[in-house]
Amino acid sequence: MKLGPRTKLLAIAAIFIAPIIASFIAYRARPAPTANYGELLLPPDLVTAQTFEQPGRAPFSFASLRGKWVMVASDSGSCPRECLDKAFAMRQVRLALGQDAERVTRVFVVDDLNAPAPELATLLEGATLAITPRAMSARPPSVSDRAHIYLADPHGNVMMRWPADPDMKRMLKDLQRLLRASHIG
Repeated sequence: MKLGPRTKLLAIAAIFIAPIIASFIAYRARPAPTANYGELLLPPDLVTAQTFEQPGRAPFSFASLRGKWVMVASDSGSCPRECLDKAFAMRQVRLALGQDAERVTRVFVVDDLNAPAPELATLLEGATLAITPRAMSARPPSVSDRAHIYLADPHGNVMMRWPADPDMKRMLKDLQRLLRASHIG
């Protein structure tokens, strides 16, 4: 079969145009973005059953917070500027929840051997300050990941995380949406 010059030209043009058309179709067919700002953790992890020390108080266990939503963050006890900003964001977002603030509690885990900074104690008023025991070998991300703030549901499932320097308005929106949809906690 002999092809004419016009058919050859169309075949060559199709070779170059086909990838452009395919990329346009792929771009238009992409999934819609999710409504949440935080990253959903699938499958959710159970929060640690490990017991933590508390300065001047009885040991702490996450099991004592069952029935509440829990924001968890960890950092050094010396708490550099980024750490203080993380604790501040957790406090402000919880306060901005208004009447739903009672459904959410905060836990800050000191994951090293440094004593908690006085500034940290001020920001954590009303929150739990937990100190990782020296003998704790396996540290789950929710109590050792300094790059995120985690959220555990009232059943103890760590199900969402935000960056350590979150957009507080978007984080608040996530929490409001979860609390509105949840009949537990």
